[in-house]
Amino acid sequence: MTGKAQITTTETDKTSIDIPKIKIGASTCLLGKKVGYDGNHSHDRYLTQTLSLFVDYVPVCPEVECGMPIPRESVRLVGDPAAPRLETRNTHEDKTRMMTDWIPGKLAALEKENLCGFIFKSKSPSSGLYRIRVYGDDGKVRKIGTGFFAKAFCENFPRVPVEEAGRLNDPQLRENFIEKIFSLRRWRKLVEEQKNLGGLVAFHTQNKLLILSHSQPHYRQMGKLVAKGKEIIAKEGGQALFEQYEILLLKALDLKTTIKKNINVLMHILGFFKKNLSADEKQEMLSLFDQYRQGYVPLVVPLTLINHYVRKYDQPWLKDQTYLNPHPFELKLRNYF
Repeated sequence: MTGKAQITTTETDKTSIDIPKIKIGASTCLLGKKVGYDGNHSHDRYLTQTLSLFVDYVPVCPEVECGMPIPRESVRLVGDPAAPRLETRNTHEDKTRMMTDWIPGKLAALEKENLCGFIFKSKSPSSGLYRIRVYGDDGKVRKIGTGFFAKAFCENFPRVPVEEAGRLNDPQLRENFIEKIFSLRRWRKLVEEQKNLGGLVAFHTQNKLLILSHSQPHYRQMGKLVAKGKEIIAKEGGQALFEQYEILLLKALDLKTTIKKNINVLMHILGFFKKNLSADEKQEMLSLFDQYRQGYVPLVVPLTLINHYVRKYDQPWLKDQTYLNPHPFELKLRNYF
């Protein structure tokens, strides 16, 4: 699964283009490999048959890679929820040292991969992100733990988007995660190719509507930061400016879009056509906005018409807005919300 993804021309695509695949990490079992404690897998076909068209996976199985066999006795988190041990379920053999000795080397190897995201196996004592069971020494079971490797990964790569495979079944969570990995890829491309104030201004301009659909307060903070770009570069250097912007960008994208936020963006877009659209065309657009607001149609419906008018009336500023095409149309991420 390497190379480039072929993207076909659609109503919302600008042209037929090749998109370089994005590199993300994934729990090995999700990719269909039989590495589970029972010798089985947790194959997620959305990851291998759909998302894989646009991403290359770096598989990681903490339990096998740290030295545990296949099959093996299952493990669980035991003890203090803040600092649990990793023990086998029946024989209570402590595997904590085995795991913690392996993790630093793995993180160092992943550092070189420049991952734009990671998808973890849910409910796993090594890889689960949320609500992992911790069996307390007091006999109580608390669903407040994080898998050993997942916790270390998030601490070491705090700006890399992460999600659990099970949660990706939620259309909104799925779109939010995938939008983040594509946004991070675009950001890193800028850092690699045009790490200067001019490049930052262009990036901020092109992503205005996308950021606004997540957080107006963050967009305003980012705008002030860019406006002070020359001053910050003079005092702290370009690296400091880009670091501060990246932190705000990822914080903004962490906040989910809502129908209300999207309506505000759509109305902003409509303002660009006030001299182009006839009264009937404007009313048709407003009717679609209202249908979207009430939940009768997904976001892709008004956006399809908007993209049509962007091309018809040649709106150069809107053509460059990533909000209109933040991820491949083939993923159908805006067909449900």
